[in-house]
Amino acid sequence: MIIVTGANGNLGSAVVEELLKRVPGEQIGVSVRDVDKAQELEKRSVRVRHGDFDHEESLLHAFEGASQVLLVSSGVLGEAGVRQHMAAINAAKKAGAERILYTSHMASSSTSLFPPMLNHARTEELLKESGMPFTSLRNGFYASSLVWLLGGALQSGELILPEDGPVAWTTHSDLAEATATILTQRRWDGLSPNLTASEAFDMEEIAAMASDITGRPIRRMVVSDEEHRKHLIARGFPRSPS
Repeated sequence: MIIVTGANGNLGSAVVEELLKRVPGEQIGVSVRDVDKAQELEKRSVRVRHGDFDHEESLLHAFEGASQVLLVSSGVLGEAGVRQHMAAINAAKKAGAERILYTSHMASSSTSLFPPMLNHARTEELLKESGMPFTSLRNGFYASSLVWLLGGALQSGELILPEDGPVAWTTHSDLAEATATILTQRRWDGLSPNLTASEAFDMEEIAAMASDITGRPIRRMVVSDEEHRKHLIARGFPRSPS
């Protein structure tokens, strides 16, 4: 049985949909914090069980009978997030799973200045230390992040961000298809190739695209990091702890 964690989320739910195109529902299980939100999957013969990264015992029950476990990375940063991943790896091993797949990132690095990459790098180390066969899916930056980065630009006509570089934005649907393929065909051991789009765009180009789509001019404005912080606070974002 293939177990998918986080199946109520954007990526996890998309992976389950792709798996259902490839294998019978009876061969799929999901581990979710809120089972009520996954009842539609149960109607399609998918096994739905409660699983909480903060409670390894619940994961052990959710992973029962697993041949493979897809560990969709936690949204919790720092040591707390790493502990959650460790609990899931331990539970998968105790449940007798033959392989773990983990949704990592193409920029995973223990020296990154971007906090999520530290979690991914440490989790990859835990997977190696576990002694279990694993695949670390080196996903690209989610295209859905652009909605957040665009902020109020569609209304104000100004895309205000610090200096940037080109990014190959990647959709959940493309990543879900790749993940389901790897889960059902088992083609990769260890780190996967970078799973990302074929073209990269900077924010100047994104602003031009948004202008074309909306029919309204959107001007790209480059500001300092400090100016950007002030802009975010003005939009209602909390100040970072001092």
